[in-house]
Amino acid sequence: MIRTEQIFKSFDDTDVLKGITTSFEKGKTNLIIGRSGAGKTVLLKLLVGLLEPTSGAIWYDDINFCELNKKQRRAIRMEVGMLFQGSALFDSMTVEENIRFPLDMFTKKTRKEKLNRVNYCLERVNLEGSNHKYPSEISGGMQKRVGIARSIVLEPRYLFCDEPNSGLDPKTSMVIDELIRSITIENDITTVINTHDMNSVMEIGDNIALLYQGELAWQGNKDEVLNSDNKILDEFIFASPFLQRLRDAALNNNVSIKPDK
Repeated sequence: MIRTEQIFKSFDDTDVLKGITTSFEKGKTNLIIGRSGAGKTVLLKLLVGLLEPTSGAIWYDDINFCELNKKQRRAIRMEVGMLFQGSALFDSMTVEENIRFPLDMFTKKTRKEKLNRVNYCLERVNLEGSNHKYPSEISGGMQKRVGIARSIVLEPRYLFCDEPNSGLDPKTSMVIDELIRSITIENDITTVINTHDMNSVMEIGDNIALLYQGELAWQGNKDEVLNSDNKILDEFIFASPFLQRLRDAALNNNVSIKPDK
């Protein structure tokens, strides 16, 4: 579990985060949602240590991350996996080399041990046999799966995903969502996802934190979204008239508005 306690973050005279206290649960997909400028990306960067809070505490289980020195933080980061918005693969490296990169950087495993781990991760994301392809030779969805494989190659306890469905079609997005969720459950990982994707909210939102103007405006799960009387959540989730009509029809007829799989 990861917890934040009264996290404030300011840039010059601008308060971006204002007292965020929340938790991200182990073995669940924890989503951070909100409009552009709400503070989602800043919060994610604070959680992984790319930014420092102005005040407050970030706890990795029973360890206050904000109080750790550089060496101690490195130990925590060894247990962190990161899936970047654009996959962030090295164009000059093969799929195998991209996934193996964290193993080369942070472990003393033998080459055979590394290859075995890479092949396991490729199999887990349904890309077995793609070792020697380059990123330019595979689709965007496959690149995202390579990114997932790389993010779990060190067997992390914590997984952070920044807009994992960015640039993907709806069907591929659902595949990526389900892959992240299944990996989270199978490995009992604390997964935190920064997303704008409303399908992700309704399908894999085990724990959802809504930010609004730097504050925590609502927290709950996907099953509580439709029945919430929170105006900010309602306006965010059902921003378009089409979704509003769909939601109203679903509530009136007591049916689900989730897309068919």
